[in-house]
Amino acid sequence: MAATTEHDERSEADAPPPAPRRRQHPLATAVSVFGELLITAGVVLGLFVAYSLWWTNVLADREADKQGDKVREGWEASGPGALELGDAIGFLHVPAMKNGEVLVKKGTGSKALNNGIAGYYTEPIKSALPWDKQGNFTLAAHRDGHGAKFHNIDKLRNGDPIVFETKDFWYVYKVYDKLPETSKYNVDVLQPVPKESGRTKPGRYITLTTCTPVYTSKYRYIVWGELVRTEKVDKDRTKPVELG
Repeated sequence: MAATTEHDERSEADAPPPAPRRRQHPLATAVSVFGELLITAGVVLGLFVAYSLWWTNVLADREADKQGDKVREGWEASGPGALELGDAIGFLHVPAMKNGEVLVKKGTGSKALNNGIAGYYTEPIKSALPWDKQGNFTLAAHRDGHGAKFHNIDKLRNGDPIVFETKDFWYVYKVYDKLPETSKYNVDVLQPVPKESGRTKPGRYITLTTCTPVYTSKYRYIVWGELVRTEKVDKDRTKPVELG
């Protein structure tokens, strides 16, 4: 046992010393740390995008459904001729956008639109309402996030129907022109007679506005329609043929 121990001790003594640990160059360390920060930032950005484009839609749709149910319940409980319930005036139906029914309320500020609804303008040019004898019923809604009710506005073509539903009437419009890109400061698109659409005489128009390009708010996308008829709501609330 003693000889074995001495041999082991000699072997350890004769063994070469361990190589010194190589120190990482400061630049390499900085690059490594920067890379980790980029990965973390990418994860955070991805979560933010998911929140903005998905989760806000979920929350907005829930709130819009809740508000829409209250409007319909109020319609059922009220007598004939009642058009409004608070700031809500009815529901927009645009088959080409495949967005279901969209509750329409007063105002186009983010406080209103973030709840997954469309709003009618009160400024800079006050919107006409569908039952007015003439004017331009002007609406705005988000294209992305917060319900994204006008996300598919670019799918609309001339002749497509836009239907607005109130307690007592269906207002059926047909698309006749669009402006795929214009300045966000172009208020002429909201004029009672939208001359940029080619119309020169008073009528009963509807204008849909939203942001463009997708995922930005740099410009505005505009669609114009004109009223072609109204229908009285029957007891079964039968939809116009344009809505199937």
